[in-house]
Amino acid sequence: MDKKQLFESRGQEQVFRFWDGLSEEERANLESQAAEIDLDELDNLVATLVKGDNDHAGVDFSALEPAPYVSLPENVDTDAEWQEAKKLGEEALKAGKVAAFTVAGGQGTRLGYDGPKGTYPVTPVKNKTLFQVFAEKIQAARVRYACKLPWFIMTSDINHTATVAFFQENDNFGLDDGSVVFFRQGRMPAVDHDGKIILESKGSIAMSPDGHGGALRALDRSGSFQAMADDGIEILSYFQVDNPLVQPVDPYFIGFHLKSGSTLSSKMLPKAYEKEKLGHFCVLNGVSQVVEYSDMPDELCAKRDPDGQLSFRAGSIAIHVIDVNFARSLVAPGSSVSLPFHRADKKIPFVDESGEVQKPDTPNGIKFEMFVFDSIPFASNPIVIETTRLNDFSPVKNAEGVDSPESCKADQIKLFREWFAAAGIEIPEGYDKAIEVSALYADTKDAFLEAWKRQPQELDFSDEIYIG
Repeated sequence: MDKKQLFESRGQEQVFRFWDGLSEEERANLESQAAEIDLDELDNLVATLVKGDNDHAGVDFSALEPAPYVSLPENVDTDAEWQEAKKLGEEALKAGKVAAFTVAGGQGTRLGYDGPKGTYPVTPVKNKTLFQVFAEKIQAARVRYACKLPWFIMTSDINHTATVAFFQENDNFGLDDGSVVFFRQGRMPAVDHDGKIILESKGSIAMSPDGHGGALRALDRSGSFQAMADDGIEILSYFQVDNPLVQPVDPYFIGFHLKSGSTLSSKMLPKAYEKEKLGHFCVLNGVSQVVEYSDMPDELCAKRDPDGQLSFRAGSIAIHVIDVNFARSLVAPGSSVSLPFHRADKKIPFVDESGEVQKPDTPNGIKFEMFVFDSIPFASNPIVIETTRLNDFSPVKNAEGVDSPESCKADQIKLFREWFAAAGIEIPEGYDKAIEVSALYADTKDAFLEAWKRQPQELDFSDEIYIG
């Protein structure tokens, strides 16, 4: 049975409705897209998420409790528990057991930028791109721990070619060939409210990325999991491409993960205000999970402890440490556990029966996506540790305002000013120009203090400051 007959036999005959009028190239494209679709999986999603009511089911908010987390001490350097964790994390890094993993499938559209988001310039003085910032931090870690630290980058169909070309044009930012691995995110077809696959043109299915939770399936499909196993990689340090302040590998975080025997660990920030758009780390009937900000009832968002702090204050910032074997178990054929899909109702341009493209004014279709934090309920002893915004989180999501290039650059400058103060570098009163420190000089405050003590520089405060 060919693809056309198969889709017709499953009630999706509209996919090949215009087949006879397509060119050879259009036919090849349509067949290639059809080959991506698991019709058994799609039938199940239609039954549960389109015709059924199974999305976000079963959350009993009356039984929801805030998740516990490991609090930041006043002084990490003198806290025995944190120092023990750091030692364990450093040992894992030195042993070559850790890989960095960046989810980078997005475009810079919301920033008014035409290109992969990772190629967007973000630093305050040199305008280095997000990818270069991460590359320099990874190189700094490789030198410090004398380890290979491979870097896995998940792209998407819309930006894979441009992303790979960008790295080639920049000689991988000094990273060894073969130590940076690119692979594509998976896609899912969009369907209408009857479960019929939507065509966006006569010869093209409306396909969309399967969500950041699809990263685990993509790692498996691409052979990356097997490559990790062959290379002795046991731990993935997961982060998203829009956040230049993230520590691609954090020995404290990795150490707490190992110390607790967790298979998936997460970083949290105390929410700045009730409706901040961060998911909530929660516990429901003894099971850890994340409840998205859009799903959380207002009264729980506003609930406070006797000391005035938000009760549900542990906000998810999409930074995780994941055991490779655990991640593989979630996507293994015949596994008893797997990540659930969620539905997203969208306005999706479509081709009508006459072949004309229609652009709907209201949501007419459903996209399917997975979230990586849905792994948490399946994990053994999932732990959450606290971090600070300046050390880990200032994303670039919006063209202006909150989480914009301007706010991110301001946060970077604030961080570097803190490093200067810790090193005893006096910044003239009223100095308002940009400051930037390359991760190749120092990627943390401790590294900066060591580097400055060893190799201080003459600084000209009549202009912007760059230390590299």
